[in-house]
Amino acid sequence: MNTTTAESYRARFRKVLEYIDANLDDELSVKQLSSVAAFSKYHFHRQFAEFFGIGVYKYVQLCRMKRASYQLAFRCGSQVIDIALVNGYESPESFSRAFRKSIGQSPSEFRKQPLWNPWCATYQPLTELRNHYMRSAKPAEQVKIINFNDTKIAVFEHRGDPRLVGNSVRSFIEWRKQNHLPPKISATFNILYDNPADVARENYRFDICAATDKGVGDNQFGVVGKIIPGGRCAVLRHIGSDDTLGETVSYLYSEWLPQSGETPRDFPLYLQRIRFFPDVPECEAITDVFLPLG
Repeated sequence: MNTTTAESYRARFRKVLEYIDANLDDELSVKQLSSVAAFSKYHFHRQFAEFFGIGVYKYVQLCRMKRASYQLAFRCGSQVIDIALVNGYESPESFSRAFRKSIGQSPSEFRKQPLWNPWCATYQPLTELRNHYMRSAKPAEQVKIINFNDTKIAVFEHRGDPRLVGNSVRSFIEWRKQNHLPPKISATFNILYDNPADVARENYRFDICAATDKGVGDNQFGVVGKIIPGGRCAVLRHIGSDDTLGETVSYLYSEWLPQSGETPRDFPLYLQRIRFFPDVPECEAITDVFLPLG
């Protein structure tokens, strides 16, 4: 198989993964998915399993369970029965059995206090698969240079194991609710001080932020006020799962920056979250990546 043919084959399967992301509420039969890839339904299941190392039904189940776990952990207004039904289960009991088998906790236990370490172990194979196969080319012209204005932010400083960021996100969501700063009126940012692959887990630093002109008073959550300083930035829009966000960051540093003649400014890389999973399908999530420039 030559390079062009292999890339075409890979692109057809990438289209299937994107289709699954966008249609998790649907039946997603082998007949339908094979049609998306333009492969024979008689061979598609074996093709999928051989290409990805996981059966298509198992892959769909993992994607639905991942969405369900996000809905449980970060969208507390959603009822468990509604989460069960939207993810293809006929009853809360069948959903609870499947969730416990997958995650090791019942849905109600996970909602109350998620155990992120076993959760990460369950979904690491899914993350690796998506990171490897859902990559796409990023032309240099997609990078824009803009002038970013000083922006006051309220910040929850996550410090420590990156696998536990979910707990910090939950705390910050609660702070935002109490202070009437939902994402629709207050832009959401993350400041990336470290690459989790390059630091010990206990030294990892990650800020979860909301734009606000209000002062941040003393609070039980430890949220503090900071400023994202204004200045020139290179911005590259990432569309899709955080599983492939590292590819976008890598492109900025390894390809765009050396060719641009620009020099990074003395402030960390940061993100603005525009559209959020699980409110939208993972393939439709939008994150703008900002590289501060001198």
